[in-house]
Amino acid sequence: MRPRPGQLCALACAFALAASGCSVARNANGARPIPSPSPAPAVVPTVVAPPQAEGLDGTAGAPGPQVCTAITRTLTASLKVTVTAKPNAWNDAGLPALDLCTLLVEGRPVTIGVSALPRQPDSLERLLSGAASREPLAELGPDARIADSLIVFPAADRAVQLKANGGIDRARAVAVALAVRDAVPKTVRNARQSDSACQVSNSAAEQFVGAHVQLRRDYRVNGALTCIWGTYDATVAVVEAFDQSTIPEAQRVPPPRLAPIGQPGYYLPDAGELVFRQGRRVVRVTGLTNPSREISLETLLGLVDPLLPLFLR
Repeated sequence: MRPRPGQLCALACAFALAASGCSVARNANGARPIPSPSPAPAVVPTVVAPPQAEGLDGTAGAPGPQVCTAITRTLTASLKVTVTAKPNAWNDAGLPALDLCTLLVEGRPVTIGVSALPRQPDSLERLLSGAASREPLAELGPDARIADSLIVFPAADRAVQLKANGGIDRARAVAVALAVRDAVPKTVRNARQSDSACQVSNSAAEQFVGAHVQLRRDYRVNGALTCIWGTYDATVAVVEAFDQSTIPEAQRVPPPRLAPIGQPGYYLPDAGELVFRQGRRVVRVTGLTNPSREISLETLLGLVDPLLPLFLR
């Protein structure tokens, strides 16, 4: 018996599918094929700096020369109020990566960040990311900007950010910024500060950034290890925290994707972050690039994998 025209069409379609491995659906009435669903778009991190471990406020971190401790005497005299500084510094592993310290003006915290590498044309703009309003700040030069509780400006060859979340009036904020600008050339830190424990992940970090790293910021906070590798266009951070009671990322709605590491572990592609608990430790692994690109779970696992024996010990 000769096949009807509709049967010929079905046979031809079946043959084409068998030969090509494609999938096409056709309605019985001969409607157009229904295309297969498109793959989900890649999730690209949009953050400027990764989340910080608890307790990074200058009470612990890296000792040594820093802007905050260098300007307390000058500011106490000029403002005629008590100005002190917390003794240690830390790095936010952002783009640009900032060396941070905490100044206390009459007990109110002011966080000062100085770019760990020389500033790039877009450094100040990136430091203003998320600011609702911004205005020129002539006292600190043509490139300086002020927004809500935030000032950014150049100092020597660095980009500087001043945050006063606890509240500080404009005149005092400008006075602090001027003192910082004068102190930066004398307190700039060497770009490479390494801990031998971080070296096992060095090759994986350089593979991620695609170049020999220009920035290293390794230090310990209350015994917990921080490892940071960076260039002008990318940073990698592995940050360990002891006795952290919660993982704030787990409270996101919708819940983050589970990761095959830790008890528990989470993967947050929009933040370029892998976070997991291992015994007493909470470990965060982050990767950021400029321009932003997708940071896969496999990439983040590869960055932390050489360090796992240390975290499991």
